[in-house]
Amino acid sequence: MLILFIIINRKWNTGSVALTVGLLASIFIHFSFISSYLIGDKVVPSISESEINKEKTVSILITNVLIKNNDFNKLLDVIKESNPDIVLAMEVNTEWVNELQSLKDEYPNVMEYPLDNAYGMALYSKLPLSQNKIQFLNHSKVPSFNTLITLPSGDSFKFHGVHPVAPFPSDKYPENIGDKNKENQKEVALEKIGEMVKKEKVPSIVAGDFNDVSWSNTSRLFSSSGNLKDVRIGRGLFNTFDAQSMIMRWPLDHFFVTEGIKVIDFKILPKIGSDHFPLLAKFQIN
Repeated sequence: MLILFIIINRKWNTGSVALTVGLLASIFIHFSFISSYLIGDKVVPSISESEINKEKTVSILITNVLIKNNDFNKLLDVIKESNPDIVLAMEVNTEWVNELQSLKDEYPNVMEYPLDNAYGMALYSKLPLSQNKIQFLNHSKVPSFNTLITLPSGDSFKFHGVHPVAPFPSDKYPENIGDKNKENQKEVALEKIGEMVKKEKVPSIVAGDFNDVSWSNTSRLFSSSGNLKDVRIGRGLFNTFDAQSMIMRWPLDHFFVTEGIKVIDFKILPKIGSDHFPLLAKFQIN
């Protein structure tokens, strides 16, 4: 907008100067939010190839499939190509879960909760799962997954798969209006996850479609309440939504981790017909 205004402006007066100053101020304010992602230090350290212990590594693919998307094979191809240890699929209904049944040959450890309200969830893992819990933190029709995952080394970590409700009204899907006496459904749900993580005695990973950017007040409150760190900081924005737009994109799908976890790889994967790109992270759990 600043560049366009400078090009089309024919006369500099008080109004045009005020608009220019306002646009510059806006650029500065927004850059202050995202600068740590682009030029800041990595708050979750990387690990070099020489330090990797394969018995302690895990790769996790998270993807919002878009409930009305029927390109099932695109996701299956991406999973086959990237070969993660764990797949978390969100917005799955019964049809999607049926189409993903072929994964069970390689991913025998499963949690599934399909729904027709765009908040169904399914988890497929090559690694053993235990203490599985499907939780409804505030909305009775919005599940979160909580499981203990055991690595080949015998070490374990907690995994929380989350998909808080979107911050806009809907007559079709659950709304971000909260239960009685709850003013901010998303903040309450994520804060509860943070409180659970804080009490856990093993490393923890929280991942999913947050329906929010990671520098929002809600995400920052969640991260501080659970001593969680955003994998993106120092690595880039990795915009996962909207995959159907060339210019309007934001980072809505996230990985937050506790101390003792290092990053081997972190990347966006190819389109699967959804409005979200799949996101893949590979960690070493120390």
